[in-house]
Amino acid sequence: MQVNQQLSQPKILCRASFRQRLSAGAFFLVLAASFGLFALAGHYKIPLWPFPCGFKQRYNLPYPTCGVTTSVIAFAQGKIFESFYIQPAAAFLCCVLAVLAIFSLFIAVSGIYFDFLNRFLTGIKIKYVVIALIVIVAVGWAVTLARALAANNQG
Repeated sequence: MQVNQQLSQPKILCRASFRQRLSAGAFFLVLAASFGLFALAGHYKIPLWPFPCGFKQRYNLPYPTCGVTTSVIAFAQGKIFESFYIQPAAAFLCCVLAVLAIFSLFIAVSGIYFDFLNRFLTGIKIKYVVIALIVIVAVGWAVTLARALAANNQG
């Protein structure tokens, strides 16, 4: 007895539904508008956080997210290397968001959906995302902290 088994190849590309295209377009527009607003704030030197940092004033050391806004502004203005120097974690997250924006624009315009995104997004566990974000912020803080400690020892 012979059974014909057809091995199904995993799909890489498939047709995007209207809802997927609309969601991707909205996601792209939100990211593009956000980066555009940060670029304008940097160009016109608009202070986004007018209050001084109490932690930095008290201990003369940067806090974990110190420099994120400045890094995002530099990234939005196209100063990618400067953004990584200011706050590596923020620059890395901006790079991830930029790649996601490109995928979203492609999906919205072409109507082609990447099926592996579905499998990835449905299989993702929120605790791993939180852990990854904590690790990224901790590494970025370690870099800025080491830079601040080196500057304090020299001066």
